[in-house]
Order: sequence, then C-alpha cells, then structure tokens
Amino acid sequence: MGSLGFILQPNLQLMKNKVRSNRFKPLFFGLLLIATIGNAQTAQAGTLKEIQQRKKLIVAVKDNLPLLGFRDRDGNLQGLEIDIARKLATEIFGNAESVQLLPVTNQDRLKVAIEGNVDLTIARVTATATRSRVVDFSRAYYLDGTAVITKQANITKNSDLAGKKIAVLNNSTTIATLQYIIPQAQLVGVNSYQQAQDLLKTGKVVGVAADRSVLISWRKTDSSYHLLPDRLSTEALGIVMPKGMQYDPLRQLVDRSIQQWQADGWLEGRINYWGLGERGRN
Repeated sequence: MGSLGFILQPNLQLMKNKVRSNRFKPLFFGLLLIATIGNAQTAQAGTLKEIQQRKKLIVAVKDNLPLLGFRDRDGNLQGLEIDIARKLATEIFGNAESVQLLPVTNQDRLKVAIEGNVDLTIARVTATATRSRVVDFSRAYYLDGTAVITKQANITKNSDLAGKKIAVLNNSTTIATLQYIIPQAQLVGVNSYQQAQDLLKTGKVVGVAADRSVLISWRKTDSSYHLLPDRLSTEALGIVMPKGMQYDPLRQLVDRSIQQWQADGWLEGRINYWGLGERGRN
C-alpha cells in the first residue's frame, strides 16, 4: 500500500460487502457497549440534586474538533459544544464557569458517561438506536452529516463526482454512504484528514468526503475550498446522559434548555457564530 492508501473499486460486489460490513458494525459496538456496562464500577453520574449540591457540572467534551470543541492558541477550550456546556452551567447555577470540562477520545465518549465519570457528554455524539440502548440522548442541538468538499469550481453537485477520485477515511461508514449515493466514484482510502487534505491540494483526488462540520472548518481557513450543498447524510447530535429514572430531572432540564435556546435564537446564534449554519457552507 502506498501513501495514497488504497483505491476502492466501485463494483457492485464490493459495494454489497461494504454495506453488509457496516450494517454489522452497530451490532458489534452495541454488544461492546453492553459489555462495558456489565464491567463498569458502581460509580454513578450525579443526579440533578447531587450536581446542585456539588456546585459543579462535569462534562466530557472534545478538544480536537475545530468549531465544535477545540483549544485556541492559548490552550483554552472553545467551540459550539463548549458554549453549550457553559450555557447549561448557567441554567443550573447562574454561572457559566461552574463547569468542569473533561476532554475525551472518541472511544471514551460514551464510556465516561456509563461509568459515572461525568454528568454529561457533549462531544459530537450521533444519536443512534444502538447507542440509545445503553445511554440516553437529549433532543438534537445540531444536525451534522456527511458532505464533500472540493477545489474544482466546475463540480457543483454530488452527481458531478461520478468517475472521480474522492478521499475518505479508511473503515468509516462514509464508504458505504458514498458507494450507495455515488456508486461510480473512485474512493481513495486515507488514514487521516491531513492525508486527505494533502491529496486534495496536490490534485490527486478531486474531493474529500467527511463530517460536514470538519469540512466547514477547512473552508474557514482556505477560501479555495468549495463545500457541495447537498449532504450525503444527516446526523443528529445529542447530549449523552446515563440511563435511569434518577436522572429524569437532569434529562428534562437539558431538553427544556435546548428547546428554549432554539425558540429564543441563542442556539442558532452560536451555530452561526462558529460558521456551522447553512449560510456558512460556502
């Protein structure tokens, strides 16, 4: 395998195999999560009353996702999801600083909530049926999804990518999505977003398929990028909470807060501030 990774041939059998493989992934990870619960310690995340008594909200976040959760030049956590965590602290305590932000890896986003190490996880977690078996989700605070970015002005819609090379992360569910929607595309596997950007900049691929929020961050730093308007998929991001009736008051407060932020425009304002709204795509 060279630096280009591998080229995924868009034949029917491979598409079927990939789709079948990705269908089994939720079951595999679901069983893995259930096993995690069985092995979890007796530690419990705080109920709303316990959080109020503690006088601090503990939230798992990302620190390497531009626009959602990342560190600025001074090392401070910033982004839409950081804003949401601080806003929830304001709702509970009247103070945006009454929150402890705990950066986590993708692999630990659910685990820390299940094992009671945090009260909430706000870390670009897509609400799925499989995950909902082991944790609870709030109502959606942002609709992310898969999209394609390119540098070629003559490519304006997804169908223009037929027969073209598109970089995609190895082993990602985006592979099956692309093979279903643009079956004639030639998919080039990469191991990182940086590798995908390098291929795009050197013209070795005409586009990159990835999370729309990630691609918007690229567009903000390089005006030569063009984000195609049609999403390949839509994914609702929700706040993760532990399961259990004892957490109902916290869950209700979180849902009420998101609903209120949507109604009064605060949430849309923060989404647009970070350039994540529909108007910020190009």
